[in-house]
Amino acid sequence: MDLRETIADVERNRKTLVVYSEDPSTDIADEFETKNVTVRYNRLRGVGPDEFLVIRDRDGFKGAIGLTSLREFLTPPVRVPWSDEFDPSAFRDLLALLGRTLFSSFDRRQMLATSREFEDRAWRVGEGTLHVGFQSLSAFRAQTDVYRRLARETTLDVHIYGRADWQPPRIRNTTYRARKTGEIGSVWFIVYDGGGDDRQKCALVAEERDEGRFFGFWTYDPSTVDDLRTHLERTYG
Repeated sequence: MDLRETIADVERNRKTLVVYSEDPSTDIADEFETKNVTVRYNRLRGVGPDEFLVIRDRDGFKGAIGLTSLREFLTPPVRVPWSDEFDPSAFRDLLALLGRTLFSSFDRRQMLATSREFEDRAWRVGEGTLHVGFQSLSAFRAQTDVYRRLARETTLDVHIYGRADWQPPRIRNTTYRARKTGEIGSVWFIVYDGGGDDRQKCALVAEERDEGRFFGFWTYDPSTVDDLRTHLERTYG
């Protein structure tokens, strides 16, 4: 199963998002209104600033998110993993709750903020294999300082993928997988194998279907992460 097929597989697992708000016309959930998501609005008088979103799937209730937190999630700050200001806990909780939910309108800022959470996880564990696709190697140029520090402070085995449009610098324990055509040029991804711990496995896969707009998902499911890692290693070495 390649990267695009994995997105299609997730698309078949429908979720329901129920918004409880005094104003049922709020469009907060529209960011997630895709083929595998049903969005419903329930007016709840007196809820005030405590309006919230409930997530359900075929197995039932998955959890709830305050709309204030969700709005912050949709416009996240982008910080390096080891920043003193980087507190991944709340952001990570939201990501876990929304795991394997397709999104259709994320921009590059949201993609980078989500990728940072996974990079932070890999940095904190300090070992294992990290596969990262930037679509083009030239897009990796702005991230070289981050990955130099990852290499210096961990024993991570890092693999960087992208179109062959730039010659990246040599970085310790880092391998470049340059391609001229195929899925690598259109898909942004980060896949971390957890360093041997299933609880730390995570992945983000998103296809750029319109200029600067992404369609995809993230997951903490170990089997999905393993499938993605296996595909990358078998296909690209």
